[in-house]
Parts: sequence; C-alpha cells; structure tokens
Amino acid sequence: MATLEKLAASMDTFYLLVCGVLVFFMQAGFGMLEAGSVRQKNIKNILLKNLLDACIAGGIWWAWGMGVANAGKDAFIGLAQGEKGDSRYFFLMGEGGAGEHPSGYENIFWFFQFVFAATAATIVSGAVAERCQLGAYLVYTFFLTAFVYPVVVHWCWSGAGWLSAFNADHDATFVGGCIDFAGSGVVHMTGGITAFWAALFLGARRGRYSSDGKLIEMPGHSSVLVVLGTFILWVGWYGFNPGSTLLISTDLAAQTAARAAVNTTLSAAAGGLIVIVLEKLIGSKCWDVAAICNGVLAGLVSITAGCATCVPWVGFMTGLFGGLVYFGTSKLMKYKLKIDDPLDAFAVHGACGIWGVFSVGFTADPDYTSDYYGWTNATAWTPDYAGAFYGGDKLLLAQFVAILAQLAWVSFFAIIVFGGLRLLGLLRISAEVEEAGMDASKHGGAAYETPLSHAETTALRKWLTEQKLVSSTV
Repeated sequence: MATLEKLAASMDTFYLLVCGVLVFFMQAGFGMLEAGSVRQKNIKNILLKNLLDACIAGGIWWAWGMGVANAGKDAFIGLAQGEKGDSRYFFLMGEGGAGEHPSGYENIFWFFQFVFAATAATIVSGAVAERCQLGAYLVYTFFLTAFVYPVVVHWCWSGAGWLSAFNADHDATFVGGCIDFAGSGVVHMTGGITAFWAALFLGARRGRYSSDGKLIEMPGHSSVLVVLGTFILWVGWYGFNPGSTLLISTDLAAQTAARAAVNTTLSAAAGGLIVIVLEKLIGSKCWDVAAICNGVLAGLVSITAGCATCVPWVGFMTGLFGGLVYFGTSKLMKYKLKIDDPLDAFAVHGACGIWGVFSVGFTADPDYTSDYYGWTNATAWTPDYAGAFYGGDKLLLAQFVAILAQLAWVSFFAIIVFGGLRLLGLLRISAEVEEAGMDASKHGGAAYETPLSHAETTALRKWLTEQKLVSSTV
C-alpha cells in the first residue's frame, strides 16, 4: 500500500511537470502570435519582451510571489498570521536538503504556479507593442508579478483567500467563494485589464488614425506566425485547464481533467467559428485569418474558469458567447473608443475573462461542484451552491463580486504605474524611434536579413566592379 501511495504521488508530480511545460510553451505561442502581428521593424522588440517576462516572473515568484499567493491564514494577503512552515514558500527555503517533499510535489507546484504568473505578465506585451519604452515595460512587469497578481491568486486559489472556494474557514469567505478553476479571472482578466490601461495611457501608434479619426489598418508582417502562435497556445491550454486539477492519481481528478479537455476544445472551436462568420458578414467582409485566431483564443479564455464544472454543450455555448464578447469589444475599442490595442489583448483576455468568470455563476453544474469542491459535505454551505440555471442562489453573487474586486485591484495599480510613467516621460518612445522601428534603433538591426532592393544591388555591383573584384560584364 505504501508503495502504491508513493507511486501515485510521483505520478502527480510528473503530471504537473508535463502540464507546466505545456503552459510554459505558451510563451512561445505568445511570441509567435505577437511577432506575426507587429510590423517587421519591431519583431526583436516584442520577442525580447516575451523573454524578459519569463525571466522576471521566475525570479520574483521564487523570491516572494509564491509566498504572497499561498502562505499564511490572512484572507487578504499571504503574509500575515502565518504559521510555522509557511516560510517554505519564500525563496523556496523549505524545499532544500532534508526538508524537500518526498515526491518533489512542492517544487513542481511552484513551477506550475510560476508559468501561470509568466502568462499573466505576457498578455500585456501585445497591447503596448511598437511604442512602449523597454524600461517602462520592465517596471510594469515587476509590479504585476510582484504585487498585483500574487494577491489575486491568494484571494481566489489559496486555502485562506476571502474569495477562494478552497477556503476551509467558511466564515472567512464571501458566500463560500467563487469558482475560477484555471484562471479566466485570476490570470487572463488580470493581464487583460492591465493591457487596457496600458494601451489607454500609451495612446495610439503613429498613423493608426487619420486626421478625421478614421482607423487605418496596420497589418502584421506574418500571418504564418500568427496562426502558428495560435495553435501553440491552443495546445498549451491543455496544460492550463486540465492541469489545474493539480493531480491525476484519483478517479475524481482524472475525470475532471478529461472534462476540462473536452470543454476547452469545444469552446475554442465555437469561438473561432462565430468570430470568422461575424467578420465575414458585418466586419471586414472577408474570411479573415486573424479574426478566427482571436476567436479561438476568446473561446479558450472564456472556458478557463468553468471548464471543470459544466457539461459539453455548455462549454460550446460559453465559447460561442465568448466570441461575441470578443468581437463586440474589439470593434468598440477600435472604432468608438479609439484605443489602439494591436493584439486585442483586452478584448481577448480582459473582456472574455470577465465573461468566463461571470458565466460560471449561471452554468456551474451541482453534480460537478459538489464532487470537486465538496460543498454538499460542508454543513456551513447549502447543497444548492451551484449556477443560477440549476437553482443556486449564492455562486452568481460570488462571481460578480470577484470580478469587481479584481477590476478595482488591478486598475488601481495599473493607473498608478502607467500614469506615473507617462507623467515622468518614461512610457512612450520618441516619434523618431517609432518611425524607424525599435529593432534598428534599440536592438542592433532587423530580425530578418531581407533581400537587397534593385538600387542596393546596382550600388553593390558598381562597388565590386570598382574594386576589380568582379568583371564589369557580370
């Protein structure tokens, strides 16, 4: 029996390793998607930001991010009222030598949490593309991963958070807590709201709008990279959502992971289909590749909160409505508010993240909530703590409050950081640098070696002939 238990524990560690690697691979997906969506003169810059997100998040999550998110008993932040042993989350001090977990689970749990933090940070890079100073971007990344995101994680996912469905102290939670299984709110809404304020304070790219306020298209340089990035992100989501069971060695965990994978697939498909149809009928009037890519991502973000607690047809409808939310928000941002968000980061992650969290308040199936969260076994909670469509009378309110709390928390820091950087003149690059492109002016040259133009070829041939390196007849 002891051997089987050890094997099960090792299996859980390996499962989180595989899922964590899939989530980390999403950084490559974001990199390809963003590189393809920007103009050729800014490719190196956007890729550098993606790399720095992972590096900064790794250091901060090791130093104190994990501790703020998970340590202590305080319902607001994981620092106060800590008990013996909580220090293991700060610099992983408890996970070395004799103190290391027998199966390595604590270390792999840190890794799994780190890749989520890196994802939240990377979402914003698309919104600030082609015009944000690198120094300003690093400041924002530091604040998000060090102060903003860990607190949201603590609220919703820790065993002590005031919004956490996993909080055993029922009196410390808001009507039992909210359900955000894999992070429509915690990860995507956090990144998406930050992206909104970043794009607003930065202003539109030069030439994005005409003198009379009409939108001027600025297509990215590679549809191939956009589609490749989208597929990589879709694959990575199978680590993101099913992996959030945090183990696989029990029947319940395996069943939940399988359900999450099915709902993830259906929601992504529905989001892609509805957006490309809308784009063809009332948008650009063409079969837009970029539109279906963002539709797929909208569906993925929308289902991330409820992937474990809804039946398949609900998963499909969640993605369908998520596509509608994305499409409407994107058009509103571009044409009415005139906020230039090159990757539609807010429309995809912010707006659809809000929808994903809110939808759970309607669609959470009591069979799944009672099984996974054990609510029916808790005397302090009522058996009907489920979605409103199933007669639940608490969850919808908890979801709504979670949205409001995260909107306020994230917006507060984003306004201070981006507003402060703008006042100091440290937010946006100069007009000259923006015109030339950041690759040439800041990163040592273009990302690609492009073929010489006819004039450049003629000049080169003339020079080679003058140096008698080639015949004049060549």
